Amino acid sequence: MPHVADERNRFAQELFTPLPRRYDRLAEVLSMGQNGRWRRAMIDHIVPSSPGRVLDVASGTAGVALQLATRTHADIVGVDLTRGMLAQGRLNVARAGMSGRIQLVAGRAEQLPFPDASFDALTFTYLLRYVDDPRATLVELARVLRPGGVMASLEFYLPPPPFWRGSWWLYTRLLLPAAGWVSGGPEWLRVGRFLGPNISGHYRRYPLEWTVDAWRRAGLENVGVRVMSLGGGLVMWGTRSSE
Repeated sequence: MPHVADERNRFAQELFTPLPRRYDRLAEVLSMGQNGRWRRAMIDHIVPSSPGRVLDVASGTAGVALQLATRTHADIVGVDLTRGMLAQGRLNVARAGMSGRIQLVAGRAEQLPFPDASFDALTFTYLLRYVDDPRATLVELARVLRPGGVMASLEFYLPPPPFWRGSWWLYTRLLLPAAGWVSGGPEWLRVGRFLGPNISGHYRRYPLEWTVDAWRRAGLENVGVRVMSLGGGLVMWGTRSSE
């Protein structure tokens, strides 16, 4: 296992360790069925570059890695912090017959175990809320991406219109914890209670404008943003500068 260097990493490990067996099904339930759609929208920005080698960071149970393998001819390396997630991911990869193309390894996004410019493309999902320094993490992600390579991400977001923001608040504070409890028991109740306040707190500290600027400062150009599902999801993409 990688050395867990900060409190946010430790919390992420503790939060996700009990979840792998039902993670994919419950992720769809708790995102109101949008998680798969958001993932596809993110991967849409990787496919046209026809990458030969892709890094999927915060790979979890390999859902994104499997979609990348299905939609491209690339070899994929998935990185995650949590042992249980990786174990379930390896099972999912084997069941899909993709073990020859997808490799899953333990690692931290803040300290990737790969040389500079090792990958043609890179994806990450639901990552920046679990790292101590999002700007430094983006710099590290860009480091392993070759010049001209594409990076794309998926994160939760806050609906900008006041009406939908209020509805989102009620959903994340009331319905989401209840759905977590009914669907997955105490572990998912904890996730349900955590997500709403965590997402709100993250964007108070790191608003979207800050995040776009952080991508650019990390060496990404042509940075794009797509707010999805009335503001519940956020897909971003950019190209590694050749300078």
